[in-house]
Amino acid sequence: MSRFETLFDPITVGQCLIKNRFVMAPMGPAGLCDSDGAFTERGIDFYVERARGGVGLIITGMNFVENEVEKHTKGAMPCPTDNPMLFIRMARTLTERVHAYNARIFLQISAGFGRVSSRVNPGDLPVGPSVIPHRWIDGMMCRELSTDEVKRIIAKIIDAAGVAKRSGFDGVEIHAMHEGYLIDQFATELFNNRTDEYGGSLENRIRMAVEIVQGIKNACGNDFPVVMRYSPKSFIKELGHGVVPGEEFTELGRDLPEGLEVAKLLEKAGYDALDSDVGSYDSWYWSHPPMYQEKGLALPFNAEVKKVVGIPVITAGRMDNPELASAAIEKGQTDMIGLGRPLLADAQIVNKIRVGKHKKVRPCLSCHEACMGRLKAYLTISCAVNPSAGREREYALTPAAKKKRVMVIGGGVAGCESARVLALRGHEVQLFEKSGRLGGNLIPGGAPDFKEDDLALADWYIQELAELDVKVSYLTEVTPEMVRTAEADSVIIATGSKPRKFSLGNDERVYLAADVLTGEKNAGNTTVIIGGGLVGCETALMLVRQGKKVVVVEALDEILSLAGPLCYANREMLADLLRFHHVEIRTGTKAVRLDGQSLVVTKNGAEEKIATDSVIIAVGYDANTSLYDALLYDVEEIYQVGDARKVSNIMYAIWDAFEVARNI
Repeated sequence: MSRFETLFDPITVGQCLIKNRFVMAPMGPAGLCDSDGAFTERGIDFYVERARGGVGLIITGMNFVENEVEKHTKGAMPCPTDNPMLFIRMARTLTERVHAYNARIFLQISAGFGRVSSRVNPGDLPVGPSVIPHRWIDGMMCRELSTDEVKRIIAKIIDAAGVAKRSGFDGVEIHAMHEGYLIDQFATELFNNRTDEYGGSLENRIRMAVEIVQGIKNACGNDFPVVMRYSPKSFIKELGHGVVPGEEFTELGRDLPEGLEVAKLLEKAGYDALDSDVGSYDSWYWSHPPMYQEKGLALPFNAEVKKVVGIPVITAGRMDNPELASAAIEKGQTDMIGLGRPLLADAQIVNKIRVGKHKKVRPCLSCHEACMGRLKAYLTISCAVNPSAGREREYALTPAAKKKRVMVIGGGVAGCESARVLALRGHEVQLFEKSGRLGGNLIPGGAPDFKEDDLALADWYIQELAELDVKVSYLTEVTPEMVRTAEADSVIIATGSKPRKFSLGNDERVYLAADVLTGEKNAGNTTVIIGGGLVGCETALMLVRQGKKVVVVEALDEILSLAGPLCYANREMLADLLRFHHVEIRTGTKAVRLDGQSLVVTKNGAEEKIATDSVIIAVGYDANTSLYDALLYDVEEIYQVGDARKVSNIMYAIWDAFEVARNI
């Protein structure tokens, strides 16, 4: 048996029996519904694939319930009350297929966004419990909802729960007294200045949540589970600004003592479980933790929640390590494990853990590139390391009609993904790598302790290619002549990129960021990093945490401005961590030359010297196109993928490779 048996003990939520402790955490289902608010076949495939992967309970992403009080773009998210019969028709197929795998599925239904809405129609005002500032749009104030409007939202949520039950859902989750959404704004004194029955005392501020669960129980029966998406602590130090771990501050939102009292009141009102984490939209990197947050960051807070309630507590937030997850249950810190992004990266994660193959799980990088990043920008959800996520049917791999001999040149992520997909489809693949290991830029990029999952991804590729019997030729720099004489049917050029260099006069103490990250070069006790992009800033964070004094020099007016697409949570946390650790950041500043033990920089025409032991260059990369250029007119079927095509990020390197390899 697996040593993680605790994770596979059944549990009940209300009267609903769940086969194991794994929950697919709710993630916005944008791109998975049609203009009438019904799930599409793509949406059905998305959830069914996770049920097939072994998860015990699926909680869908948010569903809107009305479009009059708070207006939404039709089709942005599912809506059970827009066209109930169409919704039921499609959702019934979804629930029946999920149930075939002995999984349970709850529909998440939302009261709305309020001050955290990401899109406000021209001429409209965002809504809120009171007249309060909008989270994202400077100078915009939310209008206060009338008492009748509040009651309308409550009634529509109850209606939506009834539609969910008719659709075959096993329960519902209420979205949300969590992350600063509308119900959370009502419950938080910072945002609620009302004088009616929904404002004032704590009991009044949570009245909306209480009336929702009571109304659903009356309409759907006491045996129909209702879960609350909940955050017992907000981590707001001021509007629009969160707190990095270890920072001293005064909580302006919900602090833990009140959070525990609210948890008790929610259980008393009739909620059957709390799907609990911490944070808010004002401290977004707690609710959506990047790689800079510790794994299991919400566990200490949910351990306190567990002490005051008897209903199950679900914990998400970087919980993909099965040792951490099983220990958390055994210690009584939580009852169930929420997996969101890890189930995008690998839909089979639960099955792999169950049979002791957890090392075969494709790691989530906590990068947010294709989940939160694309969800916010394009209203679609996918995964940087798994291009099939959210497109399971369209991107399903099929056996090749004709077996081909394929050369893949370059062992970074683009080359590894190309070789993996080609081998899965039945091609004969040989991968050439000029260094002694696979991974490319994952190796220096994964050097900081907060980037461990980058190295895990490199190791995963090594393992997968070995199991697929892909021939890998290490320490082999491929020449054009080698390709011309190889008699390959197809050639994929994945030669990556080269770091940009420039001279500062005396370059003995000038190092590339990659060499410092891997430990090949010692930066000394003080260093200046030229370049405030993602590589420069992550190098700065690693070095300052080692006790070094670090200055970042950036020619542009702000750091991380070219690191795109970079999710807001990641960008803001990294910038806040640099400030917290006292990294000196000089924007609008250019490096000129080395002068003895100092770097000469200029800003607005004035020169200044910065004393330093070393200078680290992190000013970007250029695509390595030389091999492709030499072969372009010699090889009929030749492809250029990843950074060799265009310098970008891990997501596009993998997506490029997957697209090309699945069509050869």
